[in-house]
Amino acid sequence: MYSVRLWSVRHAKGLNHFYRWFEQALISLHPLWARIGYERLEPAFAGFERATKGLLFDCQMCGQCALSSTGMACPMNCPKNLRNGPCGGVRENGHCEVKPEMKCVWVQAWMGAEKMGKPNPIVDVQKPVDNRLKGRSSWLRVVRVAKGLEDESGNKPQAKKPALVAASPSPKTGVGAP
Repeated sequence: MYSVRLWSVRHAKGLNHFYRWFEQALISLHPLWARIGYERLEPAFAGFERATKGLLFDCQMCGQCALSSTGMACPMNCPKNLRNGPCGGVRENGHCEVKPEMKCVWVQAWMGAEKMGKPNPIVDVQKPVDNRLKGRSSWLRVVRVAKGLEDESGNKPQAKKPALVAASPSPKTGVGAP
C-alpha cells in the first residue's frame, strides 16, 4: 500500500484531473442519487470509496477528503493526524519523527501539490476532522454540499421561516388585514 501511496503522489496532477471530472459526473447524477436516496446509497458508495481510495491513497475514510488540496497525500496518514502541515519533527531526510521508516506525509503532500500546479490549494487551512462523518462517503458528501442538501460541516440546511408581513390598514375599516 505504501508504494502505491507514493505512486499516487508522483501522479498527483493526472489523478487530480481525473477527480475533477469524476466529481462533476457525480454531481450531474444528483437526480438519480436523490431518487434512490442518499442514505440507501451510502453503504455501497462508502465501501467502493474505501476500496478504491484505500488502495491508491491509504485512505482513512474521514469523510472529509482533502486529497485534491494536499497533493493526493492523505493527511490522515500522519501518525499525529495533522491536517494543516508538518509537525516540527520532520527529519532531515524528509522522514517522519514518529515512524522513521515512513516519509513525512506533509513532505509528500508538498511534492504532490507542486506537481498539480497553480493555484496551489495546499496553503488553504483545512477544517478539523468532524468524527461524525468518519466512515461515510466523501464522494456523496461533495454532491450533497454542491446541491445545498448539507453544508460543509455535514449539517442539513435550516428551514427558512416565513417573513412576517406587516399588515396594512384596510381602506374600509382602517384595521390591519390578517
